[in-house]
Amino acid sequence: MTQTVADIGEFGLIRLIRDLIDREGVKAPELTMGIGDDSASFLPREGYEILVTCDCMVEGRHYLKGHINPLDLGSRAMVMNISDIGAMGGMPTFAIVSLGVEKDAPVHDILEMYRGFFQELNPLGAAVIGGNITRSDNSNFIDITLIGEVERGKIIRRSTARPDDIMLVTGYPGQAAAGLNILLNSKEKGDLQSDPLVRAYNRPVHRAKEGRAAALSGCATSMIDISDGLLGDLGHICEESGVGAEIIRKALPVSAHMRAFSGPNGHDPYEWVLGESDDYELIITCAPGNKDRICSAITETSDVPVAEIGRITSKKDGIKIVFPDGSKHEAAAVGWDHFKK
Repeated sequence: MTQTVADIGEFGLIRLIRDLIDREGVKAPELTMGIGDDSASFLPREGYEILVTCDCMVEGRHYLKGHINPLDLGSRAMVMNISDIGAMGGMPTFAIVSLGVEKDAPVHDILEMYRGFFQELNPLGAAVIGGNITRSDNSNFIDITLIGEVERGKIIRRSTARPDDIMLVTGYPGQAAAGLNILLNSKEKGDLQSDPLVRAYNRPVHRAKEGRAAALSGCATSMIDISDGLLGDLGHICEESGVGAEIIRKALPVSAHMRAFSGPNGHDPYEWVLGESDDYELIITCAPGNKDRICSAITETSDVPVAEIGRITSKKDGIKIVFPDGSKHEAAAVGWDHFKK
């Protein structure tokens, strides 16, 4: 018989989670008080600035319960937050996790979710140090506050791009959006979890190490993670920096999986690349002469491809897409919006 949260109660679940953290989580030397008191406490490292971010995932809004297992769900929730820390050149240190779960939620599923957290945090030396659990009668949710650090003066912002900078992008944006489309529209009854585009949606990869490498190179002028879509997040850079941008359409990276999916289904792969998507890749801007230094720094960290996709322009030019025939078309910097109609 499956053991549920109602069987063991809130504090029974907390004890199980605490035991799991002690067995499988990271023991951070800076932590002076973890789970077990009213608050956690830690000692910040000298010479570092503290970064804090929070993000939540609500069932039915941010993930499809029937199409993702608890381990992947935990991983995905933590990646969302790690990505924000990495996009500023930092690395995560401590996580605080709040859960809203139904009373008949299987205890095993919740523990598997925490193992998903650990899969992302442990390799970075980061630890879960507290949180909260509440009953949710409608939609389950995961709410994470992630604390990180970055060397003082090394933060990379979204507000410091400059005209004539070039734009670099890691990986293959748009794959997560295509994966969600497959989940929502596939008529096949078979298992879709192994599809590479579905995996890109259910189990995205953060670029914290790559972002840190770009920051420590001293060459990046601005940076942002692509959590709302390439155009949408480029729009955030342009708005905050007071600049415009030109995207070279044929330079946009399109993966082989995306081409294989788009062609037979009549989709334009570039629309996936530019549109709303949960990819957590990075947009990095830099002076043209510093491209090789940033690419080399990232190459030393991982094998993720880096593509040059255009340049930063003046604010009056807006955001434009340059087509192969040389024509320029205005693009609306529209990304994910939780409250749009």
